[in-house]
Amino acid sequence: MQGRDERGISPPIPDQSTLREGSEPFVVELDKFEGPLSLLLHLIRVQDIDIFDIPLARVTRQFREAVEGNLDQAPLDAAGEFLEMAATLMKLKARMLLPRGEPEAPDEDPRAELVRRLLEYERFRQVAGVLASQEADRRLRFGRGWTPPRPPVRRERPTPGATLGDLLAAALGIRDPDPPLAHHLPRLRVTVEQKIDLVKDLLGRSKRFSFNQLVPRARKREHVAASLLACLELARRRLLRLEQTAPFGSLWIFRRP
Repeated sequence: MQGRDERGISPPIPDQSTLREGSEPFVVELDKFEGPLSLLLHLIRVQDIDIFDIPLARVTRQFREAVEGNLDQAPLDAAGEFLEMAATLMKLKARMLLPRGEPEAPDEDPRAELVRRLLEYERFRQVAGVLASQEADRRLRFGRGWTPPRPPVRRERPTPGATLGDLLAAALGIRDPDPPLAHHLPRLRVTVEQKIDLVKDLLGRSKRFSFNQLVPRARKREHVAASLLACLELARRRLLRLEQTAPFGSLWIFRRP
């Protein structure tokens, strides 16, 4: 398969006699090829060379002759790619000729990686050619941006596997929800009047006492709130006096004369 340029035009095929051993160099324009792999694959296919048994000496010489004289006109990136491929071919040629310093596998061929790259490149180029052909054929039949309408999706209604009797039986088998369980905890009912009587009783026996004596050791919230309200009420009546020496300190209750 021959290389194609960006316009899809194949480069001119040289005569077979000009590609034989010892022939004169032939003229190749690098801008006709997409890259070094395209040129190398063109040299192999046009001479009907077995890609799994590439004669590196001949192909390397032909590749070098094709590249020489054309690099001055090629862009810098493209020239670097062609030079890299030429160096790779010369390296593979040297590995085939020189004795190997390290023992390698008996079936390992230095050309295997190059063959894999060529076959992969050829496969992608064939796919690109098929896509380009399909695109050109589509342009002849349809306008730009046209997309074929999608057929409506037919959704088949599923056949119910249960009958009306099964539905009624399932509905009748549903139990009523259990009634919610309510837990009532016993609460101690303490009134302010009871705490007022307690404060008066303590004041009758002592001139002063601590607020903690009004609250049981468990320090229930009900007792604390009722005791505080009782002290405030008696203080409003001017029957006692409240003192606290420090913030958050103990509250002392004094009897007024």
